[in-house]
Amino acid sequence: MNPPPSPISRRDFLSKTMATAGAGLVLGAPSILRAASVDGASTEQVKVALIGVGKQGRVLFEAMKNIPGLHFQAVCDIWKYNRENAVRSVEAHQNSKPTAYSDIDELLANEKGLDAVVIATPDFWHSPHTVKCLEAGLNVYCEKMMSNTIDGARAMVRAMEKSGKLCQIGHQRRSNPRYRYTLDKLINGNKICGQITNINAQWNRAVNSSQDIAFNKKLTIEDAILNKYGFADMNQFMNWRTFRALSGGPISDLGAHQIDIFGWFLGVPPKSVFASGGHSYFKKREHFDNVMAIFDFDTPAGEVRASYQVLTTTSYGGGFWESFMGTEGSIKISEIAANSAIYREGSAPSWDDYVDRGILKRTPAPPKPPPSADAVASYASAAPETFDLPGGFNKPAHQPHLENFFNSVRGKTTLNCNARHAFESEAPIYWVNPSALKCQPIEFTAEHLSL
Repeated sequence: MNPPPSPISRRDFLSKTMATAGAGLVLGAPSILRAASVDGASTEQVKVALIGVGKQGRVLFEAMKNIPGLHFQAVCDIWKYNRENAVRSVEAHQNSKPTAYSDIDELLANEKGLDAVVIATPDFWHSPHTVKCLEAGLNVYCEKMMSNTIDGARAMVRAMEKSGKLCQIGHQRRSNPRYRYTLDKLINGNKICGQITNINAQWNRAVNSSQDIAFNKKLTIEDAILNKYGFADMNQFMNWRTFRALSGGPISDLGAHQIDIFGWFLGVPPKSVFASGGHSYFKKREHFDNVMAIFDFDTPAGEVRASYQVLTTTSYGGGFWESFMGTEGSIKISEIAANSAIYREGSAPSWDDYVDRGILKRTPAPPKPPPSADAVASYASAAPETFDLPGGFNKPAHQPHLENFFNSVRGKTTLNCNARHAFESEAPIYWVNPSALKCQPIEFTAEHLSL
């Protein structure tokens, strides 16, 4: 039996991680609010192939339609239904038909002059497809998770660095003006939270939005094709997210977007995770349908505990958001503006100066509750003042991240989330399910989190 991984110096590991993360996330960062309203994209044409044009591929294409200077040269998907829909959509957008392929190797062998690919295949194909494209000399935008395994994610980082090509991972909040403004201006720039001590985040999805995806049996893919590409049958092809060999389940499908924010905002990786999960409703699924996890962080300002839950059996609690709670204020943030708010603790210094300088926008105070004779009320904290961000953000959620990628391809900026930075964010997520399966905490070592 191999000896257990040996602990490493926390200081050495954190300093190395923070140094590499900082190098990629600060250089070339745009003006946050200006980026929401000013289009500075070059019209220099970038020739693109779309690899995987199912539901998520269509979401990305709809965002890319708003970006000037892109020519969609080819599409690839093993399902004829997806291929034909993609060809029609692309042709309607650019008045020229892309070449359609069912196999990525055929595409790479035949398509000439490509600059970039956008990969939105199932998670277990992300690493093989990304590595192939990088080795072929193409720049890659790949959806998250990087892979269904941590070794697959490691292979993507190595391929990116060996090839010298760009590889952006689709953690789109990294380019979202609301998130970047919150981190740069509020948390780091003005320390409005004071000392952050806790983080809470969730993605709660209703049962009717979590059902297996049905399909028209007349459109069934032949078994030989399904088997060639790693699927046992059409049900597994449609619902690959629920199978352990093909994905990480809800914690990676949904949770990865938000757990990514924890380390990004704090600037350090977690030191441990303790998770619990179960089959509360979907009894026959391989993956848990509900997962809760607690990550412990050591930051320069002090310890932070971050709790995360992903539920597929209820939409209670407002869907998805992240809250950063500190001694002087808290920030609740989401891709959905209505789920976002900023709260000042009553003991904190006045924020009037932030409002006067346009850094924050004051929102109307909620009505005061009527006087109560209940003695318990005397123990309650006073309701905090509520604020919001100035300006707005009205682009599709994925568009700024794709803009960042294509502007990086053109040499105009640097990536906001390349494969190395994404790996540093995703590595802890790969250990949530093992922790939940064993009902045991996992103390992270270099072997858990390093390349």
